[in-house]
This record gives sequence, structure tokens and C-alpha cells, in this order.
Amino acid sequence: MDFGMFVLNLSKSRIEKDEKIVELTSNELKILKCLIKNKGNIVSREEIMNELWDSDAFIDDNTLTVNVTRIRKKLEEIGLEEIIVTKRGQGYSLSL
Repeated sequence: MDFGMFVLNLSKSRIEKDEKIVELTSNELKILKCLIKNKGNIVSREEIMNELWDSDAFIDDNTLTVNVTRIRKKLEEIGLEEIIVTKRGQGYSLSL
């Protein structure tokens, strides 16, 4: 999936920008796919958690925060700062 600024390689579970590559975990890939699918819209934390684990009943809310933080760090490594935007009290969105 080519987004101009970067390529999300679904088959290899990684993000590619110029000559830089970062590997993604399964959950990180699912989160990015969910945000991309809803590009331009705010995606609630509950919606993302349901996408990842089919239920938010037994998952600590902090688990999602940790996953999003890891994605942000990986994006920063390849020069893609502030792609994931936190909408306080609402969820996350992509700024592409």
C-alpha cells in the first residue's frame, strides 16, 4: 500500500520509506491497517481494540497505548513523525 510518504508492505509486515525499513508486529500492523482503512476519521480506542482482540472485555486499556507508542517510535525512526494523532477522549487518526 503506497501512501506517497511511505509504503506499508502487508506481506512482509513492515513500513518502507526511501531506503529505511521498520518491521511491525502483528498487532502493530493491524492497528495501522485499521487507521488507514478509516483515513480522515477518528477511530475510537474501543474500535481498535475490537479489531485487534475481537473484544475489549479482558484487555487492559494500557495495552493499546503501549502498541501505539511502539508504532510511533518505529515511524519516527524512519522520519515519519506525527503520523498518528491522538484525539483526546475520542481515539486516534492518521494525518496523511
